[in-house]
Amino acid sequence: MAKGRELKGRIKSVENTRKITRTMEMVATSKMKRAADRVSAARPYAHALGEVLSQLYSPELAERFPLLRRPAQPKRAALVLVTANRGLCGAFNTNLIREARARLTELEGQGLTVELHVVGRKGIGFFRYLGRELAGTRADLGDRPSAADAASLIDGLMARYSAGELDAVYLTYAKYRSALSTPPATEQVLPVVAPTGAGAARDFILSPSPDEILEALLPLYVRNTVYRALVETAAGEQGARRTAMKNATDNATEMLQLLKRTYNSARQAQITQEIAEIVGGAQALQG
Repeated sequence: MAKGRELKGRIKSVENTRKITRTMEMVATSKMKRAADRVSAARPYAHALGEVLSQLYSPELAERFPLLRRPAQPKRAALVLVTANRGLCGAFNTNLIREARARLTELEGQGLTVELHVVGRKGIGFFRYLGRELAGTRADLGDRPSAADAASLIDGLMARYSAGELDAVYLTYAKYRSALSTPPATEQVLPVVAPTGAGAARDFILSPSPDEILEALLPLYVRNTVYRALVETAAGEQGARRTAMKNATDNATEMLQLLKRTYNSARQAQITQEIAEIVGGAQALQG
């Protein structure tokens, strides 16, 4: 009966695990819905900013704004990697880290000196394990990043780019397409590139001047790009966690079915053996 007790213990353990994974799946589903709503709310504003920027942009204006400056020979760049603070979300963090490492290899292969800034404990822990020097770390951004978080993350890099200390800034994040599709992506944040195809050409009455509008618009555009990356990564994390926990729950259910069948077979075999022993004993007494 030792095997039966062992199987009952395993069944109880798997049942407890299934309760935890099912609860985590439900929590992740709820958080994902709210995060996806924030992504949907951020995109129209980003599109409007891009449309205005594309209409105002011209090479003549670009020469007068540091954030539009395009160095002839870039030498120093910064890469900002956004990961999650927690695991249990499948290969979500692994894919982001792999994308960042590929971009680092690519940029350094072009002769650039690249400094790495990492958001999220998972990315920080990985690169510290590798012994990679990190120029900046942030682990205080939660499930609901704000515009203020984005500004605090990028404003210092914007100032350094404007001062000529950096020649490019890149951002690696999870691009949220759906709950099941959150591929890692790397986007160049600085210098600002006017989006193409943002909308049909329009006649604007500009007040104040294009220079003053661009001076206020460019930092907003950069901060919004980072904010959008933060909310999309947060939504992608919850989507990946929901999928991982659902798979774990389904696997636990299958394992329970197998363990219960094994337990029932073992129990049935034990009962059959006990009956055979009783019959054999009775026959021995009669004989």
